[in-house]
Amino acid sequence: MFKRFDLRRRVRASAVHLLVSLALAVLVAALVFGLWYPGPYRLLSGGRELFFIVLAVDVILGPLLTLVVFNPAKSRRDLWRDLTIIALLQIGALGYGLYTVMLARPIAMVFEVDRFRVLSGGQIRLEELAQARPEYRSLPLTGPWLLATRKPLNGDEANDALFTAIGGVDVGQRPKFWQPYADSSAEVLARSRPVEVLLAHYSQKSAALQDKLRELAVDPATTRFLPVMARGEWVVLLDRAGGIQGFLPVDGFF
Repeated sequence: MFKRFDLRRRVRASAVHLLVSLALAVLVAALVFGLWYPGPYRLLSGGRELFFIVLAVDVILGPLLTLVVFNPAKSRRDLWRDLTIIALLQIGALGYGLYTVMLARPIAMVFEVDRFRVLSGGQIRLEELAQARPEYRSLPLTGPWLLATRKPLNGDEANDALFTAIGGVDVGQRPKFWQPYADSSAEVLARSRPVEVLLAHYSQKSAALQDKLRELAVDPATTRFLPVMARGEWVVLLDRAGGIQGFLPVDGFF
């Protein structure tokens, strides 16, 4: 009975499967964090948590099933059949997980009125894509856009924007209002506040925040900030021209 069970060979087969799964996970991580959730967006959009859930399920599922079903006493045909089924299950789980991660990927960080908003596909009014500028009618697959929003053009559009916002969809979520970030850089700076105000407000966290500023190589005397609506509490740091310098994990709505 022990020979038929052959724990050592089962563990060896499972370990090989685990190594293959980990190698695949590295490739998947390059896709997820290199294209869909680059840089700080893995935190701003929750990509890191989503990826690790997918990774844990996929990496554990295949090797564990291999440990259970691998039996040298089986015929070669039966063994390959079982391992093929496991591989298909693992690929299916990974494919579904990646599809979910792709749908949740950040599409854009949009400046609207007095804040930034990080948007996933599910937060965008997709039916308005046809009314957007031509360059914004197809959602990106290689990282989020940095955008701003224009003001409504007339009374009817202003009323529509107002009532739609009351219904829970702000202008940043509506592609018809999107415009290049550079077109609103002056307004961004006008709405922003000195980062020294942030440090004073979070005086108990001031030392940690200053360490983060040094890590980002920004000058507190010239850096400004605006709140960011994203996963968790964040502010975006801006240089004198309105360029993005980095992010801090604190609430900027005060």
